[in-house]
This record gives sequence, structure tokens and C-alpha cells, in this order.
Amino acid sequence: MGPPLVYHPAYSVPLPDGHRFPMRKFRLLKERLEHLGLARPEQIHQPLPAPRRWLEQVHGRSYHEAFARGLLSHQELRRIGLPVSQPLVRRSWLAVGGTVLTARLALRHGLACHLAGGTHHAFPLHGSGFCIFNDIAVAARVVLAEGRVRQVLVVDLDVHQGDGTAAIFAAEPRVFTFSMHGASNFPLHKQLSDLDLALEDGVGDGAYLLALEHTLPDLLEQVRPDLVLYNAGVDPHREDRLGRLALSDDGLHRRDWMVIDAALRRRIPVATVIGGGYDDLAALVERHTLVVRAADALARIHGTGTDLSRLVTDGPLAGKG
Repeated sequence: MGPPLVYHPAYSVPLPDGHRFPMRKFRLLKERLEHLGLARPEQIHQPLPAPRRWLEQVHGRSYHEAFARGLLSHQELRRIGLPVSQPLVRRSWLAVGGTVLTARLALRHGLACHLAGGTHHAFPLHGSGFCIFNDIAVAARVVLAEGRVRQVLVVDLDVHQGDGTAAIFAAEPRVFTFSMHGASNFPLHKQLSDLDLALEDGVGDGAYLLALEHTLPDLLEQVRPDLVLYNAGVDPHREDRLGRLALSDDGLHRRDWMVIDAALRRRIPVATVIGGGYDDLAALVERHTLVVRAADALARIHGTGTDLSRLVTDGPLAGKG
């Protein structure tokens, strides 16, 4: 069977007509994966909302309470770019819970995929760029606090720099942040990740994959993480409205395969999130299936799945609860 998948029906909430964030993609992605036979009922795990104690390992109480109560200023809401509603509040807490669940499932089974997540522009006290809470940052903090891991590697291949994640972990040696993104793209003011690879506009499959191939294996050997949190944003695609890079569908698939395979070859569990993407819904959803397609195939090749415990019992987490 394929890897565990994390999803909640409340991930897709109504937005005003013409809003450019493709909120319907989460439901359509699950439906497309079901049609492809890549999302069987026994693979689907439904998260609970993140408890406040998890969220507050990253985000200040004043911020998350103001968001939940509809008290953010006009400027703060404009920076986020999403109109606050009760369904959006619920969705935001659920998505953070979903990425924590995905991380836990990855540690148990070797590999797990969240059909949402990747809100890497959220900072401790403010949101930005369609990101309210930083789900990857919360997940990293939770599994570290619980003693499930000693070292986490964030691999962020969304076309936009993971600026919020970089800032959150700037002084945290147990989380190594790697962001490979468009140099001239949002955000205008970049943060310092532990490793940034900034690519010029128009970079295509060959140069992109070569840069990743020259970086990722050495990084895995140097950092020796107990868990990889992988943001598989599809906005580096050449047709993406906000991307400026030039990857093809095949290039994205080979990228996802490279990341997951490199980690599993070293017996390092991987939790994936889908990240950003901005295009017509049908094309966008198809691109978001690519990371699950790669994960499904590699789970079979590497023997991961619902019965896998060996990555934890005799891998880098040996002896840890």
C-alpha cells in the first residue's frame, strides 16, 4: 500500500469570486488521487486542530487570538491576503494539526504526505503571502519537544523563499533550513536560511535538477537529520502565474523523486507538504499529484508503508520514543 496521506474536508473554504488563491485545490487533489488509485480509504488520516500549546511553540498568543477573533488590522489582513472567516480560522488550525500528524506518520512509517501545508511565509507575530501559521515550523518544534527527533532538515523547494521558516529557526541549531527559490521573486526582503540557493528567472529542468543534485546528498550527509520536512511547492513550473522559473511536469516529478529517494536511501523519514502553485485548477491539481506519485512509487521501492517500523527501530531514531 502507498504512504499515509493526511487530509481534512475543511481544507477548502469559500473565498470571494476572483480571489487568486486556489482554495478548491485541496478537495480536488484528494479526488484526483482517489481517481488515480493513489488515495485509498485506508491511507487517509484526518487531523484534529492543533492545540494552542503546539501553536504557541512558534506563534505568539496575541497574534493567534487576534486572528481567531477577527481583530487583525486592515494592514495585517492585507499582508496575509486572505479574508478572515470562521471556516478559514478552523482550516488554519486544522492544517497545522495536519502537518504535525504527517510528521508523526513519517516517523512511524518512513514516509507520509500532507495534501495541504507549506505555509512558510508566516512569522511568529504576523502572517504573509497567504500564510497565517507556519505549519512546518510548528511540526518541527513539536517533534523536537516530544523527543521524537534530535535534528530536523527543512527542504523548501517552493519557488518563493521560506522566509518565515528561516527567521523562526535562525538561532535553532536542531533545525537546518534549506531553501531553493527564485532570486527575484516574493518576498522582496529575503531572510537568511541556513542554506539558500537563489535561482535566476527562467531556470529550467536541467540546471535546476543539477543544482539540487549537487546540493542535497551532501546536505543530508552533513546535517544527518532524523526527519526531512519537504515543501514540494509546484510554483517553479513554467506555466505558473507567480513562478518565473521554467520547470516542466517531468522536472517537478524528478525533483520530488530526487528528494524523497535521497532521504529514504539514507533511512531518513520524509514528511511532504504541497506548498504553492498558481494556475488553472485542473493543471495545478495535476502538478500537486506529482509528489504523491513519487512517494507512492518510492514507498514500494524502499519498502515503506503502514507496516514499516524499521526506519525508526534500526535507523537514525533507534532507541527513541
